[in-house]
Amino acid sequence: MHWQLYLLVSVPLAYFVVFKYIPMSFSVIAFKDYSPVLGPWGSEWVGLRNFQALFSNPVFGTLLKNTLILAFYLVLASFPIPLLLALALNEIRNGWFKRTVQMVTYAPYFISTVVVVSITILLLSPRIGIVDANVLGDPSYFRHIYVWTDVWQTAGYSAVIYLAALAGIDPTLHESAKIDGASRLQRIRHVDLPGIMPTAVIMLILAAGNMMAIGFEKAYLLQNNLNLAQSEIIPTYVYKTGLINADFSMATAVGLFNSVVNLCLLLVVNFIAKRITGSGLWR
Repeated sequence: MHWQLYLLVSVPLAYFVVFKYIPMSFSVIAFKDYSPVLGPWGSEWVGLRNFQALFSNPVFGTLLKNTLILAFYLVLASFPIPLLLALALNEIRNGWFKRTVQMVTYAPYFISTVVVVSITILLLSPRIGIVDANVLGDPSYFRHIYVWTDVWQTAGYSAVIYLAALAGIDPTLHESAKIDGASRLQRIRHVDLPGIMPTAVIMLILAAGNMMAIGFEKAYLLQNNLNLAQSEIIPTYVYKTGLINADFSMATAVGLFNSVVNLCLLLVVNFIAKRITGSGLWR
């Protein structure tokens, strides 16, 4: 019995049980007319009424469209850039310059979302910022602002995973490629990329599985009455419905629908990735 290993595993296991699996049981609120007095188990059962109200809501189509477009845009922008950054850093031979670039790109990850949004608002302010137009008041700019500030904040952190995968590639493969006359770009294409492809596929699958779980904080903080046409997404709608309007049953129904869509996306992308590359989250 390796009790030390079981003890080590027990801490994250307890975290998932307490904060992930136990709260899942309260998803039953989505099928009830929840009353804080009666509790989740004593409230009246209403079946699919909350989901019917959600799907018949005139704003539902806009919410789903805004969430999906923003999610796809975020994945398309945030997936390749850390990969390219890691490949570029891996080719840098100047140690001082490499460490400097890593620090500059990695540091923004530790800046809180509130601070990032505050910096963004100040920079884009028409009165004291670097632009003359009210960019944050134009709905057409919201997605670009959201996505590229997120890329700036997370690209360096995500590149660390690819750098670790690149470090595990057998150096003899590069030496053989050099002997065969391969250029640096050819070595990246035929040695580095195949070496980190399994890691990249898993990262893509995980990103697709979290597509609908867009960060609520940044969207809500960047939101204003002028850009609501594109900034109102499912997470912000859940917040307003559940906490501001105190309609907990509807908020839970929306959140449950969101989670089911996430699960479906994860399964579909994992299936496609396994068929194309042979790599996936599970066999």
